[in-house]
Amino acid sequence: MALLRRSPLSLVHPLRRALHSSSHPAKLTVGIRREDPARIWERRCPLTPDAVHELMDKDGIQVLIQPCERRVFTNKDFLQAGAKLHPTLEPAHVIVGIKETPLPEVLTDPLPAPGTRSNDARHSSQVPRTQVMFSHTVKGQLYNMQLLSKFLASENPDALQHGALLPRLIDYELLTGQDGKRTVGFGWFAGVAGTLEALCAMAHAHLELGVASPFLYTPRPHTQPSLASIRSILRDVVGAKIAADGTPKSLGPIVIGVTGTGKVAEGCLSILVDLPTEKITVEQLHDVVTNPHTSRHKIYIVHAHAKDYFVRRDGRPFERADYYAHPDEYVSEFHTEIAPYLSLLLHGAGWAPAYPRLMTNEQLTTTLNIAQTLGKGRFACVGDISCDVEGGLEFLSRHTTLSSPFYTVRPPNLPAHLPSVTMMAVDILPTALPLEASQHFSKAFLPYLRSILAGYKYPQEQPASEEHKETHRALERATVASGGQLREPFEWLRRPLGIWKDSVQAAAPSSGAGALGSGTVQDKKPLPGGPEKKRILMLGSGMVAGPAVAEICKRQDVQLIVASDSLESAMRLTAPYRNATPGKIDVNNPAAVETFFAGVDVVISLLPVPFHPTIAELCIKHGKHLVTASYISPAMRALHERAVAADVLLMNEIGLDPGIDHCSAMSLLDSLRSQGKEIVSFTSFCGGLPAPEHADVPLGYRFSWSPKGVLSAASNAARFKLWGRECEIDGDELLRRYFQDVPLSNVLRFEGLANRNSLPYADVYGLDGARTVFRGTLRYPGFADLMHAFKEIGLLEASTTVQPEQWDMLVRHALERKLGSLVMNDPASLRSALESVVPAAQRENVWQALQWLGIVPVSLAEYAANAGPYPVSRDHTLPPLPGKPAAPIDLFAALLAHKLRYTPGERDLVVLSHEIVARSKGASANEEEEVHTSSLITYGTPEASAMARTVGMPVAFAALQILDGGVRARGVQGPMEKEVYVNVLERLEEAGLGMKESVRRVRGRGGVVEGSLRRQWEALA
Repeated sequence: MALLRRSPLSLVHPLRRALHSSSHPAKLTVGIRREDPARIWERRCPLTPDAVHELMDKDGIQVLIQPCERRVFTNKDFLQAGAKLHPTLEPAHVIVGIKETPLPEVLTDPLPAPGTRSNDARHSSQVPRTQVMFSHTVKGQLYNMQLLSKFLASENPDALQHGALLPRLIDYELLTGQDGKRTVGFGWFAGVAGTLEALCAMAHAHLELGVASPFLYTPRPHTQPSLASIRSILRDVVGAKIAADGTPKSLGPIVIGVTGTGKVAEGCLSILVDLPTEKITVEQLHDVVTNPHTSRHKIYIVHAHAKDYFVRRDGRPFERADYYAHPDEYVSEFHTEIAPYLSLLLHGAGWAPAYPRLMTNEQLTTTLNIAQTLGKGRFACVGDISCDVEGGLEFLSRHTTLSSPFYTVRPPNLPAHLPSVTMMAVDILPTALPLEASQHFSKAFLPYLRSILAGYKYPQEQPASEEHKETHRALERATVASGGQLREPFEWLRRPLGIWKDSVQAAAPSSGAGALGSGTVQDKKPLPGGPEKKRILMLGSGMVAGPAVAEICKRQDVQLIVASDSLESAMRLTAPYRNATPGKIDVNNPAAVETFFAGVDVVISLLPVPFHPTIAELCIKHGKHLVTASYISPAMRALHERAVAADVLLMNEIGLDPGIDHCSAMSLLDSLRSQGKEIVSFTSFCGGLPAPEHADVPLGYRFSWSPKGVLSAASNAARFKLWGRECEIDGDELLRRYFQDVPLSNVLRFEGLANRNSLPYADVYGLDGARTVFRGTLRYPGFADLMHAFKEIGLLEASTTVQPEQWDMLVRHALERKLGSLVMNDPASLRSALESVVPAAQRENVWQALQWLGIVPVSLAEYAANAGPYPVSRDHTLPPLPGKPAAPIDLFAALLAHKLRYTPGERDLVVLSHEIVARSKGASANEEEEVHTSSLITYGTPEASAMARTVGMPVAFAALQILDGGVRARGVQGPMEKEVYVNVLERLEEAGLGMKESVRRVRGRGGVVEGSLRRQWEALA
């Protein structure tokens, strides 16, 4: 449940009377909640209509149902069972749901005891409610501590009877039998649904390999009305096809591995019996996979147990008791003995941090190296039903959803020659089988519910039979809180609750009133005898914030407040650091933002550029220094005089480009001038790109920012000076008149685009009289041609609107606007229309890119061929189209943000390179010149992207220097002063981001880059 939906700590539900006020005796009532509307796939229900009818008919219980049209059982089903619809469930003594209750809907006020009259409530017995759910609080989950606070007297000082009448919280996850095993849950259904989703993911992985397998026909569980119909399709379609035709020869025998021994594994094995299968042992794996005579008319199942892959370090055999007593003495050999032979792994085993992983990232590399020798498709797909992120399978980097059930993963250490692995890790699998899952759950839960109700009916009586006593004991074990107090086994939750309270109170108004994040951060008193900490306020928690937070928090004399529109994001950033505090802001409300300024010394704005002038105005008003990574806009520059008068520094352009480029250029230029040298040429290129192994996508580019900025920049005019001539490129020509080869590396090839107007930098850098002044942007070869084709198609248009019904109609609509004529939405018609705007030499590559992006229809022949530079695969996870007309550039930007985003394990690359040509003052043009280069090439790390580090760290270094009084300048500035750029460059060097410099001497030929640009420009002219 997202923290953003939660009410403030200070809000407490008032005592509600009106909706359940009556002169009739109160009737014992059960309420069935609708699930959180934000959980679009959650269709399960804790009680079936049959169970409701039984409760009403046999037990005399009143049942209320909260209306919901998404639930697997309809409102009509429950009405026919005898239940009544109720919008809030106010009269319910016991409220049951599946997932945690949305905070605004948590009912905490008591009710009249059954049998008393509610209009005489003050003279009658009041009883607390009971709430039953998977609360996701019992592991100390910070994001749900506010939910837990609703049940505790310490957090509700106005509660009746000092909180004794606050609700009882029971968590299904804690309902266990005498053997300690859970008795109410969905594990078996997770196994069944996870197997089906994983088979679908494997089929997709096979398509990526160029093979269509029978698993393409596997039904996704949510698409069928019942498990019986799913089994029928799996048996009569998929299984029959395998039995009759076999699996594709190129894939070899299909081997599915299952781990775990609980309900999840049972579910996996249960659904697989509907396929023609043969169970094999671990020892048989090698022979089955390598024997050319192995039958492909069946699927081979290996159920691997811990003894099959965990071994003691000293070579002794596996012993279960010894393993649990000394897990550190064991290592996993799953990566060599089992994984390389599998076509699909269904992982259902649990894991805890003290225990060895099933597979580490390093072991994945070993597995894939072995798998490559065994044939196509080995270890191509994993269904991690445990959904334990970076757990038993270290390379599982995130959960997935039913809307987007799988993704491909590449750990950073995976060599480029090895393939990615398709991962299915849906975290709510049972809800894909809502009917049978709800029926099973209802049957298991009903005895516990009857015991809860008996406590209301007969509060003085104890259970009679041993069975009823055990049910009662189980409910006691599953009770997290009652009477306003945490039960003893859960007292430890006070600590995460305190952490949550501290973070909320730090972001709340000092008066304690108002909405979360609308007030100032509370001043924190220094420890006795210690100095008061300096304070930095960071606005924004986006991509570059992580490295900046880490650098600032190394300083224990600094307190950092990270304020964001996402409190959850701010909490995640600050959680590792004792001297960092999260807060929540509404950046569209300057008055609310202003409340955070009290007591801070420096403000960092990582907000979008349009917000910077407003933040700067507040800084001037309150006398706070400001740091941003953005270009100085006209609105920002207009604040210079006011900032100087207020003794305020507004430091801008201190990221990468602009930022490190300024610092490194000024450093080298000043050094050359101090040697008496004259600068005759300055060229500078910078680019943030995907690492080469992750650049095999259209444009050779991936987006970590909003793509619209890149798309809009494709129409920017450019000016520069090249070998004594001032040159200009109109915005319409930028993508045509690009530089095909920028010779910066002997390994990587780049093309270059002129970056806006370079001429003002002659003044900024003191380059008057230089023959060349050029600043450019780096891209991989092919970017400009393909982007120009997109522009010609009309995908970059901002002045018109279109409204395609689905994504594969976008190109057609854009072309119709561009050409002013109707275009049919079939591949042949679209190809024909493209001929009028795309050069013949580029058409096939452009068509393949459009197919890969999913914005043109794909013919069956093309889909089957799956050829071309960008393999075709239907993407069912594209973002929803807006319900109203939009500019093509906005739709295209939304699409690229999805299709060309960085996924976990994919790293980026930053390249920055200056070439400066200098000579002795007064020397003639034919005399010897020095060609100086200053370059930075860095790749992303598992901790942070290269772009995040090269933008966020300079921001942090500058902010800390300003905080320490190390910058004397005031007003609107960039990092052009020596005191700034020397410090930033030194700190970057310490962080492994230092510039590498070299020099060589030439006679009258100019620089390598300068000369290449000159020759290419003359050819373009």
